[in-house]
Amino acid sequence: MHRIGIIGCGKIAQVRHIPEYEANKDAELVAFYDINHERAKEIARKHGGKAYDDLSEMLSSGLDAVSVCTANTTHREISVKALEAGLNVLCEKPMATTLEDVIAMTEAAQRTGKILMIGQNQRLLGAHIRAHEMIKSGIIGRVISFRTVFGHGGPETWSVDPGKNTWFFDRSKAAMGAMADLGIHKTDLIDFLLDDRVAAVTASVRTLDKTDGKGNLISVDDNAFCIYEMASGAVGTMNASWTFYGDEDNSTVIYGTDGIMRIYSDPKHSITVEKHDGERYYFDIDRIQTNDAQTSSGVIDAFIESLNSGKAAIDAVSVVPAMRAVFAALESSEKGKRIEIPENR
Repeated sequence: MHRIGIIGCGKIAQVRHIPEYEANKDAELVAFYDINHERAKEIARKHGGKAYDDLSEMLSSGLDAVSVCTANTTHREISVKALEAGLNVLCEKPMATTLEDVIAMTEAAQRTGKILMIGQNQRLLGAHIRAHEMIKSGIIGRVISFRTVFGHGGPETWSVDPGKNTWFFDRSKAAMGAMADLGIHKTDLIDFLLDDRVAAVTASVRTLDKTDGKGNLISVDDNAFCIYEMASGAVGTMNASWTFYGDEDNSTVIYGTDGIMRIYSDPKHSITVEKHDGERYYFDIDRIQTNDAQTSSGVIDAFIESLNSGKAAIDAVSVVPAMRAVFAALESSEKGKRIEIPENR
């Protein structure tokens, strides 16, 4: 039984981490910390365990691992502190808000010998796992291009303090907007699906519509439009948006020399394959989560299995190339030019 602590008792902890730990027979929730100590005490009363008002005290209380569910800009400081306290760490995405912080986190994990897993749950979805296998087998031939999209109406309800003043819209806490919230998911996913890396980016990352409580445009992006050039030579697009004011779109289409694969694009089938000769194949594997239809993310079970095996299911090192691409996209948008990522070649 692994003794688990929760750092940050907001919406993501309450909706995903806490209930998924409680459903896992090998996990025991014993400690909670939040900058709002009353919130931590309330969660501890509801779920059992102890609420701490001192993070260092919590980290030295005999835990095996922690979930870091705090604002983006705090991920490095808290994760490194937990690793150096001898704990295994599951950190929410985005891994960090600068490349320097990303590298510092991976180095801390390597230095301490502890697991640092990042919550890139798109890798764990059934259709994505199956699609990865089929692409690798050559079912659509050599991948030429792709388009991947993640868009919904925004994160206003994904906070314990919902509405237009959510921390997601505050640059000092979030650093990035839709690109960090949704774009990192689909960037990491393309790397995973294609066994490839983004080697160059041309992007426009903008704030088009979202406003704060005073009616001003928010200080982070609400849309990201990216052209990704992969190390393999494939070229495609990634669109992340908080302004899809209708049905959520979390689809990916892969175009190959021998056909097209559509993933979570058809409401009836999780994967469809259209072959060059006209043959069509349908695979009914699962249904993707949406903000309004939550199911188990699989992240907590994967983390607990990582603790059992001693090897991270989604190791932080494997997420670094996607984080480089995210930062390159921001740089591309700011400078108005194509940015190469030589480390990803």
